[in-house]
Amino acid sequence: MTRSSTLWEAAQRYLPGGVNSPVRAFRAVGEDPLFIVRGEGAYLIDADGQRYLDFICSWGALLAGHAHPHVVARITEAAQNGTSFGLPTPQEVELARTIVEAVPSVELVRFVNSGTEATMSAIRLARAATGRSLIIKFAGCYHGHVDALLVAAGSGILTFGIPGTPGVTSGTASETLVLPYNDVGAVEEAFARYGEQIAAVIVEPVAGNMGVVPPVPGFLQRLRDLTKGSGAILIFDEVITGFRIGWNGAQGKYGVEPDLTCFGKVIGGGLPVGAYGGRRDLMAQVAPSGPVYQAGTLSGNPLTMAAGLATLELARQPGAYERLEELGARLERGLREAVRLAGVPAVVQRVGSMLTLFFTDAPVTDARQAEAADTARFAAFHRAMRKRGILLPPSQFEAWFLSLAHEEADVERTVEAAGEALREVARG
Repeated sequence: MTRSSTLWEAAQRYLPGGVNSPVRAFRAVGEDPLFIVRGEGAYLIDADGQRYLDFICSWGALLAGHAHPHVVARITEAAQNGTSFGLPTPQEVELARTIVEAVPSVELVRFVNSGTEATMSAIRLARAATGRSLIIKFAGCYHGHVDALLVAAGSGILTFGIPGTPGVTSGTASETLVLPYNDVGAVEEAFARYGEQIAAVIVEPVAGNMGVVPPVPGFLQRLRDLTKGSGAILIFDEVITGFRIGWNGAQGKYGVEPDLTCFGKVIGGGLPVGAYGGRRDLMAQVAPSGPVYQAGTLSGNPLTMAAGLATLELARQPGAYERLEELGARLERGLREAVRLAGVPAVVQRVGSMLTLFFTDAPVTDARQAEAADTARFAAFHRAMRKRGILLPPSQFEAWFLSLAHEEADVERTVEAAGEALREVARG
């Protein structure tokens, strides 16, 4: 019995489903999970000593790659001074300043401990600021496991959400309107019908939780126009895209400024983090400046702040984002050619250093089209790539991520492996 199989057996005795987050169980691809003991740059090493080229990158958090010396040194230095104080530190002021200076729509920022906390807090603030209760979200966009946002679409475009999981009440779900992503007409109809009741629209400006699905031209701007016209709050969930697809995030790339923005992943450099920020008049309503309560013992943790600052220092180096774009484009081109040569129906969708290979024959613009992708073929592809030492996210509906630690040779190796894997999939 391998060490990994022994660990998996023990994990299932002590953890629900053997994991601490569902996708890690690898069930969608018909495999047992990997137990990782070490990360080095663009690579992971499992408990059995197997080495994998990693395109999960801690689900996008590791912009600099695994165990980057600069990040590790800053964490070590911070830990030697103490791991938690529950009081303000200079590092949180410095990281807040960095975010505010990078993202024009953010004038004040509050640190929390996860993306879920960030979206939950932003929704609470939007409801308090507007005195309204209804929230619009989009099918296929994931905003953490907040009850109000963990809902499924109703039976029609303008029906309210239904509980997306046991434990979410019908009453909670009924205050969320779930619309198709990229469907401007549906949003316009929702505002025509419910405009005076809508507190906020929350959206991933580039969807990364149904696979990578970019906004169609004009979609984000129309959300901005409709929310501004009705007095609703526009919330960009940039937990994935913030500081990943550019120094100014998706809002910088597409030129649309929201009222509130949620951050996570990259700003923690691989340690637990979340943040929400926005206009001063809105954020000033958060306690203790205002009446909207939110707190956290470990918010602004000094180790996380140190890791985030170190990562953003690396991201800000000249040419960093240009290099990520170049690597992403090279991988996209290689995968498209591999798909063509293999004759497998598949499309590659990319924004910056995040991409998805969908096993479907047409571009994906919403959740319905994403769900029509061939998940069985993706599972076979995933297994074939893992066999070749390439680790992809174990779901058709997750994004692949590149890091600053990836090299051109890593991309070429991945493209070659993908060609072999796709031919294997084509043979059935």
